[in-house]
Amino acid sequence: MPRALGELESILHGLIDNWENEVVEFKAVGDSYSTSDIGKYVSALSNEANLRCVDTAWLVFGVDNKTREVVDSSYRRDQERLHSLKKQVADGSSPSLTFREIHEIVVDGARVLMLEIPPAPRGVPISWNGHFYARANESLAALTDDKRDEIRNQTLTQDWTAAIVPDAERRHLSNEAVEKAKANFSIRHKSIFTADEVKHWDEATFLDRAGLTVDGQITRTALLLVGETTSTHLLSPYLAQIVWKLVGPEQGNQIFTPPYLLATTALYNKIRNVQIRILPSDSLIAVEVSKYDQGIVLESLHNCIAHQDYRLGSRIVVTESPDRLVLENSGTFFEGHPDDYVMGHKTPRSYRNPFLMQAMTRLNMIDTLGYGIHRMYVGQAERFFPLPDYDVSEPGTVRLTIHGAIVDPDYSRALIQRTELSLVDIRLLDRVQKRLPIDKTAVQRLRRQGLVEGRQPNLVVSPQIAATTDRKAEYIRTRAQDDTHYQRLILDFIQQFGSATRVDLDKMLIPHLPALLSEDQRRNKVRNYLQSLRRNSDIHRRYENGGSRWFIGPEASSLEQKGVGSESDETC
Repeated sequence: MPRALGELESILHGLIDNWENEVVEFKAVGDSYSTSDIGKYVSALSNEANLRCVDTAWLVFGVDNKTREVVDSSYRRDQERLHSLKKQVADGSSPSLTFREIHEIVVDGARVLMLEIPPAPRGVPISWNGHFYARANESLAALTDDKRDEIRNQTLTQDWTAAIVPDAERRHLSNEAVEKAKANFSIRHKSIFTADEVKHWDEATFLDRAGLTVDGQITRTALLLVGETTSTHLLSPYLAQIVWKLVGPEQGNQIFTPPYLLATTALYNKIRNVQIRILPSDSLIAVEVSKYDQGIVLESLHNCIAHQDYRLGSRIVVTESPDRLVLENSGTFFEGHPDDYVMGHKTPRSYRNPFLMQAMTRLNMIDTLGYGIHRMYVGQAERFFPLPDYDVSEPGTVRLTIHGAIVDPDYSRALIQRTELSLVDIRLLDRVQKRLPIDKTAVQRLRRQGLVEGRQPNLVVSPQIAATTDRKAEYIRTRAQDDTHYQRLILDFIQQFGSATRVDLDKMLIPHLPALLSEDQRRNKVRNYLQSLRRNSDIHRRYENGGSRWFIGPEASSLEQKGVGSESDETC
């Protein structure tokens, strides 16, 4: 949550009065400063904050580190460029860590930037471009072995996933999974190491750097992510299983075991994932999207693996129903509430399984900045689907529902047409379509934008403007260039709209007939298709209001109008 101006000024004066220590650094920065040096300070200050049990470290631009005077800093005055520093720091640090917030204040007419840095997670020192940093009094220095060990030993007795497995050997790891891990590590750290560098590391070096082993000793994390399927006995009596269940008209189940690095993709491939058509109200061309997005499903599965409380001896369960996926993992939601992370503003300060989180981050399976939930919500909105639902009402269980069907077509149409809608508005609309309550202020917000109608508790998403007759021909498009295809288009059009005039059909078909044909030849083509369909009793024609229209089905003598039966096919 952003800090108030008065609070920031008070913090700044307090930092200046106490002057620099291992968790505070002042810089009289002008219009530029090395991003690499900033990254080094982030590594150093976060590690020192961890060691000193301090909630926040500070890097302050705009204060002279010799005179203690406030001076103006012109560093990245452009706001977009200033806040892009967060991503640059996150990309270069491992595990990924960045500023909680970049605060900009003015003191006596001088601009000061206060970069708020969280402590390193328990048990996990932070590196910058592969190097670990700390402070030696007020100077930047390498993180010494004793400091690194102090951080790493913080959770070896508490973090189940960090424990060494005494009887585990290299043969207990999957060769395929280790190779996949190398490829993922190279992608995640491409700005630091080239793929060729990673390829030429000996395996012991790679496994240590990936956070799977400690000084060559295999951890429970290694067995979970890259362990052989036949090696799960080494984790006994604890369970390492993901159960997939298919319920509904079709039924089935399968148990997936480590290596989880490969198992999650295998589980995803079991899920029924068809294409779903959504017809926008301002167009007659359907939008096709897959029932489930692979990135969203894998993000959810990886979160279950990362946050599972393995000490409880429970399995992760994925239940596939015809219209949704429900993922369950054991353990309370570790910090805060899922809603805190939807907008992408909250960064978790600690984790249940920091060692496992570190390895999964390095293997490009998750991030540790709290963006995973945000990405899932944005991803579903971009696909015009209902947003995910978290349920933490059952003690010791986190349950996530990913919808694979449209709940209210008007909600989906609103998202297609109103691309300017914010995630805040989309979340409110999602609650309306699911018949969940929203407060009066939210209702007023949606009404002002013409997004809802009715009254509480019967609020509904407003239907959008219907398609116009002039746009009917846009609905059906070419699938294949043969006569059967064009005849099928005629039938589709008439079935969709009840009837068609010759003008409607010309407008739809002529632009898509072969360019080598003249205009008259194309019209003759349409006439021939109509003759063929009429002879096969697929369609018939009636005269109405001085004109003729085509309808589905054979001609019925009771419906024939004067002159129709003797009309020559040449006038089709």
